[in-house]
Amino acid sequence: MTQQHHYRAHVAWEGNLGTGTARYAGYSRDYRMHVEGKPDLAGSSDPAFRGDPARHNPEDLLLGAISACHMLFYLSLCAQAGVVVEAYEDSAEAVMRTEPGGGGRFESVTLHPRVRIAAGSDAALAAQLHARAHALCFIANSCSVPIAHRPEIAAGGDGR
Repeated sequence: MTQQHHYRAHVAWEGNLGTGTARYAGYSRDYRMHVEGKPDLAGSSDPAFRGDPARHNPEDLLLGAISACHMLFYLSLCAQAGVVVEAYEDSAEAVMRTEPGGGGRFESVTLHPRVRIAAGSDAALAAQLHARAHALCFIANSCSVPIAHRPEIAAGGDGR
């Protein structure tokens, strides 16, 4: 059965330094995102686009969303398949290209999950489940950018 899930976010620009957007260099790119019942997120544009490097930018958030969604599906699949994951971390990377006219797009996303599984868990299955997690990931399914996975699987007791 197909179900709909609804999400709401309120984003408000906080960058009017007194003259609004009268000049490209005369306003801050800072914003605040509010999702009811959760801590606010302070955002800005990427520093390459005059943003505040101390705040999250939309590009960071997209990459983080892809990585987190993949991880959550992967952990669920492992639990269902009897693969015991003891640790998981990902050093995700993305490449974005801008065009002379001002637009652009992400060209690639690569996830580098490092997974430690319990001794006795099936390492081959643990590696294979990344493809299934990718196929199920809500965020990845919503993106047109190619997303690659380069997992490392280590069995428990190897010193990591």
